[in-house]
Amino acid sequence: MAERVIPLVDQRVRALAAAVPARPIPATGTLRDQLGRPLRDLRISVTDRCNFRCNYCMPKEVFGTDYPYLPHAALLTFEEIARVTRQFVAHGVRKIRLTGGEPLLRKNIESLIEQLAVLRTVDGQPLDLTLTTNGSLLARKAKALKAAGLQRVTVSLDGLDDAVFRRMNDVDFPVADVLKGIDAARDAGLGPVKINMVVKKGTNDHEILPMARHFKGTGLVLRFIEYMDVGATNGWRMDEVLPSAGVVQLVDRELPLVQLEPSAPGETAERWGYADGSGEIGVISSVTQAFCGDCNRARLSTEGQVYLCLFASRGHDLRALIRGDASRGIEPATEEQLASAIGQIWQGRSDRYSQLRATMAPDEGKGVRRVEMSYIGG
Repeated sequence: MAERVIPLVDQRVRALAAAVPARPIPATGTLRDQLGRPLRDLRISVTDRCNFRCNYCMPKEVFGTDYPYLPHAALLTFEEIARVTRQFVAHGVRKIRLTGGEPLLRKNIESLIEQLAVLRTVDGQPLDLTLTTNGSLLARKAKALKAAGLQRVTVSLDGLDDAVFRRMNDVDFPVADVLKGIDAARDAGLGPVKINMVVKKGTNDHEILPMARHFKGTGLVLRFIEYMDVGATNGWRMDEVLPSAGVVQLVDRELPLVQLEPSAPGETAERWGYADGSGEIGVISSVTQAFCGDCNRARLSTEGQVYLCLFASRGHDLRALIRGDASRGIEPATEEQLASAIGQIWQGRSDRYSQLRATMAPDEGKGVRRVEMSYIGG
């Protein structure tokens, strides 16, 4: 077996400056990138901190007690996040997902949700406003999140066996408390609740069928995610990836499935319904079946950098435009300037890493530091 090497370094990467183009780019909702893809989905990381240490995301070997998290002053304020989001929405965004780290660790997150819930799409519709969480704080926060205007939650859950779950989160957190959080979210009306299981061969793949049995018929949507090569700190290896096709075959043998149509353009999950009509599962095949062709997502980091791909090596710094620099006599960008800067970033986008991965030489891309999932969210 190949030796597992985890770099003990700060994996945040230097961003490119976001510039205001000489000619304004109006926010009309019709923005397209170099491959003709619209901008429809914005993932917002509100914190780089998490209370779990899952080895595929924030392993203890890197994210220990002395890890240098971002200082609070570096984070975008809720008002700054809302301002940036308003311009993304004007360019066509319809769905907002709050993520992290663990987003429920950000103090007063309900205040941000309230500010985002009042925004409307270019055709006057409410945003699809959702949040991804590890579920550890969900039982106590579900009602407040719903009252603030959150519509749905997605909960990360990598197994039902308590020993397996504690081993994967690596902080000895019990699975029963996450299940209580899922129940609280459903009771609060944050649905349909989605459950994300990252499948790592040899670690938790034996939990696939127990998870399918448990959530079948509950109205909750279980999604299986291939273990991804995001960043550098998780020691990713291809031999630990269980292809989604194998997951579907495994479930189908006991619980017959029929394939369903995508729920929306750019949907990352391939949908499968139970043949008896008792619900559905999804599989996200970011390693074995690239879905870059209709990817319509941008990601905003907690300190205001825009990333155009989950596997990106560089972001674009919007915070400098938002705040300006009084010491250098630089005023904060106007709304038109901010919209134009975002427009220029998206129009220059040509990212399609997952499609290109299969054609890369074995050593191609080595030494390139990609951004960590814990920094920009999944």
